[in-house]
Amino acid sequence: MQSSEFGSGDIFKLTLKLSIPTCLSQAVNVLYSMIDRMFIGHIPFYGDLALAGAGIAAPITTFISSFSYIVALGGAPIMAMKLGHGDKKSAENILYTSLILLLIFSAILTPLALIFAKPLLLSFGATNQTIKYALSYFNIYVLGTPFALAQIALASFLINLANSKGAMIANSIGAITNIILDPIFIFTLKLGVKGAAIATIISQALTATLLFLMLLRCKDVNIYKSPIKKKVITRTFKLGASPFLIMATDSLLLILLNTILKLHGKANADILITSSTIIQSYHLLVMNPLGGITGGSGGLLSYNYGSGQIDRVKKSYYSIQFLATTYILIIFTLTYVGGESFISLFTKDEVIRSVTYKYLKVFTLMIIPLSFQYCNVDTFTALGQVKYALSFSLFRKAIFLIAMITLPLLFDAEAVFFSEPISDLIAALVSTTILNIRLPKILKEREEKGLQI
Repeated sequence: MQSSEFGSGDIFKLTLKLSIPTCLSQAVNVLYSMIDRMFIGHIPFYGDLALAGAGIAAPITTFISSFSYIVALGGAPIMAMKLGHGDKKSAENILYTSLILLLIFSAILTPLALIFAKPLLLSFGATNQTIKYALSYFNIYVLGTPFALAQIALASFLINLANSKGAMIANSIGAITNIILDPIFIFTLKLGVKGAAIATIISQALTATLLFLMLLRCKDVNIYKSPIKKKVITRTFKLGASPFLIMATDSLLLILLNTILKLHGKANADILITSSTIIQSYHLLVMNPLGGITGGSGGLLSYNYGSGQIDRVKKSYYSIQFLATTYILIIFTLTYVGGESFISLFTKDEVIRSVTYKYLKVFTLMIIPLSFQYCNVDTFTALGQVKYALSFSLFRKAIFLIAMITLPLLFDAEAVFFSEPISDLIAALVSTTILNIRLPKILKEREEKGLQI
């Protein structure tokens, strides 16, 4: 499928072609960290402590990876809009500039992460028992930062060039490689948590290489050296700021959650942090594919918005929302049917399993309304309406933050898990109301004033 099909093909079929591979690709992407945690949790004698350590490191590594979304969801949608507008030269310049930005991010973030590793981990939830495992995992994992950033960003460009299948295949190959290498490095070579990090770096490097080769073969755009324009960088940062802050604040809130559990959990802190790690793994496995549906189809919205086909933009939005809600309804049901089986993949400890299952059901209580929140944010992002996308996201995070700080003070440490459903419900209601008011006006302005990108 070529991006030109965005302007003429059947909307629902195009949405399926884009969203299903992207949904699967995002699920596979989550498997990198989740598979690591599964194997780590079953290391003899210290698996549960090592799992807690890896769980403390995970939000920090995710925060680092969130910088890739400046490029992935800043540059890629603009490229798609320019292609829809018939401006191939500008689209190619945006692609090249984005690749340079990825290199710059990697060169800055990698040494900073290594320098501040220990104080960060200790500040954000690591205890005397878990710090050595957190450091062992984190210090090696961050060496693969260039591959982690490239994997996310290059996949997004392929998706916006109508090659979501290619992105899915590349990510799947990387995940399968990780599954094979994890037990070899962790158990056979007896490297423990270090082995998990090494396996992940190798797998991400393979995925990033495959994605880059696919971009080189793309017929819609060519990668060639071109002038770095300040206007392109500014616009990329402006549009990419919303998804970056969404991902970055998600990570920061999870870091704070671990810190609160450490502070209020007292003797049970390590148990609660281990449970939180498993719950976060499940939540990512659920929500990243949802983001694959709502964000992966963004190229369809961007292209038709760029070409001025307003009716196709509306139909695309409704198709994306239908698929997103259908997916979440299925997942919500599976959570209650198979949640305990999922938890058992990480630990054999009955106490941890009981606590985790109890609060997994709480944490995912409002994921159905959350599907509307995701669709609203990604729709405005795809249309270049940064102020709405960012406002929706930060509003949800603010509610989560307030609840996360307040609830443990009023009740106990475990009450912190109720922060997620409270913020999900309120944010979804507000963003859906505003979208239904503003979207018709934004599309009318596009018809009257032309493309303002």
